[in-house]
Order: sequence, then structure tokens, then C-alpha cells
Amino acid sequence: MPTTSKYNNPALQRKLTFWEKLYLPEIIRGLFTTFKHLFRPKFTRQYPEERWDPPASFRGRPVLVMEDNGVERCVACGLCSRVCPPLAIEVRASETELLKERYPVVFEINMLRCIFCGYCEEVCPEEAIIMSKDYELSFRDPADGIFGKDKLLIPKAQLKDRLDFLAAMRN
Repeated sequence: MPTTSKYNNPALQRKLTFWEKLYLPEIIRGLFTTFKHLFRPKFTRQYPEERWDPPASFRGRPVLVMEDNGVERCVACGLCSRVCPPLAIEVRASETELLKERYPVVFEINMLRCIFCGYCEEVCPEEAIIMSKDYELSFRDPADGIFGKDKLLIPKAQLKDRLDFLAAMRN
């Protein structure tokens, strides 16, 4: 049984007036909006010379937090790789003799697949992976888009404002 809607049922459609058939009021309304915005102050940023400093709530590229003593926070639980919608994160774990039992031998993020959703940050129990302020990503080769631990590990001091923001949001 075909369903009827107001779009294919002539009895439910509203009859257009003469002016609505000509589209003149809508054209005039569009031109008015254009002229109204034409004289407002511009807020265009001259990008290479004038950099944008994103707020702490900005979700840039994901990075791994490295403690002050040089040890990474990640315990290789793999929750980030399981929750990632485009499957951009790969984690392989191994045992260690330090205070925590496991650490990631391999931690890679395919930045060509990453959609900057922040799910990895939300699910991490150790706050080991967070979204940074980095927004400039360009690659000449697709292999350059796969970030290993060498490109992902960032000292905790550089990520202080994002960590403070996350602490405030969780409380």
C-alpha cells in the first residue's frame, strides 16, 4: 500500500499565490540579506600570517600524554581502538616491570581515517589519549598520515590547559 504525503497528494498541497509563483518576494528577501551582511565588519583571518589560538575545548589531533618522568600514561587497555568509529587506532600491548602491568608496544593512529570525534578521549580511563590544539595536518604521502608513538607522545606540561578543561568538565 503506497503511503501518501503532502508532497505527492494534491489535496494536501497549498495553492501558491501569484507573487509566490514568481518568486519575487524571496529574491528580494535574499538580496536584502546579502546587502545587510555586506556592510557588517569582516572577521576574516589572514591565515598563514595570523594564527588562530584555539580554546581548551577545541578537538584537534589526538595525542598521547607523557608524564613528567618520561613514562606514558597508556596502559594499552584497547578501549580507544574499540570505540573508534572509523577504526583508525591500533594498539598492541606487552608486559612491563614498572608500576602498571601493561604498556603499548605499538600505538598508531591513522590520521587519514581519524574524524576527530573525541570518543577515544572520552573512553580512556587513564586520560592517556586526549585531543590537542593541533589543527594543521597535511601529508604528501599516505604513509606519513600514520602516526606512531614517536609523533603522538606529548609532555603533560604542553597539554595542561586541555587536561584542566577535561577535569572541570568531569566534575
